[in-house]
Amino acid sequence: MPIESKERPIFILGAERSGTTLIMAMLGHHKRISVPEVSWYYPRFRPYLHTYGDLSRPENFRTLAEEMVFGLKTPFWGMPTNPAMIVDEIVARSPEKSFAGLFAAMIEKYAELEGKPRWGEKTPYNLYFVKEILEDFPNAQFVFITRDGRDASADYLESSFGPTNIYAAARAWKRAQNAVGDVRSSLRADQWFDISYEELVRRPEDVLRRVVRFLAEDYDPQMLAFHHGDIARRRGQTRDHAPLGRPASPAYIGVYKNLLSLRDQRVFAWVAGKELRDSGYPTDVEPLALDEEEIDRCLELDGRYRAASLDAPDGHIVYESYNDWLADQREARRQAGLWRLENAPKHFPLGDPDEEMITGQRAWRKWKDRLGVKRRYVSNKVIL
Repeated sequence: MPIESKERPIFILGAERSGTTLIMAMLGHHKRISVPEVSWYYPRFRPYLHTYGDLSRPENFRTLAEEMVFGLKTPFWGMPTNPAMIVDEIVARSPEKSFAGLFAAMIEKYAELEGKPRWGEKTPYNLYFVKEILEDFPNAQFVFITRDGRDASADYLESSFGPTNIYAAARAWKRAQNAVGDVRSSLRADQWFDISYEELVRRPEDVLRRVVRFLAEDYDPQMLAFHHGDIARRRGQTRDHAPLGRPASPAYIGVYKNLLSLRDQRVFAWVAGKELRDSGYPTDVEPLALDEEEIDRCLELDGRYRAASLDAPDGHIVYESYNDWLADQREARRQAGLWRLENAPKHFPLGDPDEEMITGQRAWRKWKDRLGVKRRYVSNKVIL
């Protein structure tokens, strides 16, 4: 059943490395809006609800609750809680026995602890699940941020997760931009709001005033002090998100000019030049087409390098290990007869070549298995 929240939920979307975390931190510093760390709940659980069986059965509903509650990259979003009791609490406060009920119960608990009446959520790849979000939360509002795909790709290649060559990075950015084309045009002006990363960091106050006007909220100047918030300070300790520990700055506009070779810029223009122009970014290089052999090579090397670097410095082996465990649990439930492959619904992205990446994995299972990547479930580093 749809959940009609009195305060409209806010979902922050965009291709990875496009500024979704910056918006998350800014809106989360508003006096009325609470935005926890990234959850990846929709990509990781929504397409696989059939694997839990009938959620009206308490044991099945509790299994889903346990996997969601303990599956956050930042444990419990940093909430002070008793791990032995939190699943009972979330199950009890869920407004209905559904994924949406658990989602609402978890995020409303976080908002209550912050003393704020309204909540938002940021997971970049929720952009693939706008239809499902509206089925669950019909009065949701969406804030979509676009950044020059060359800068986003350059940042992606420099980060400790994501694509490892320009073809793979450009392909991922292109798909994310195209994913929202139809849905953007189908929603009302009070449901969808587009912002530009470049404009946001150049004129943060002006852009934030427009965002909160769309959200029907008063402007709160504290949003500009986002870098003093807990999430920004924690993320600012990491290599991939160090800029979040400082005020918004245009210093990262055009970084691709130093980080991408001319050849990489030409390959990007070939892969995603149309999407780049459609998003308002001019291209000034001649596209360089890759043949099928080179494309296959880029894709295979991307898979190998992603898997091999999971446990490298700043790698994401802990989160990846939990995601692999979730996949194992789905298979165990199938073998136990809770669901059958031939009767499984064909929900996106099941069966898609990019299924694992869309659902939050950082490497393909086949390469992790082939390279013998060992799982690890604990870490003494900052977990995001």
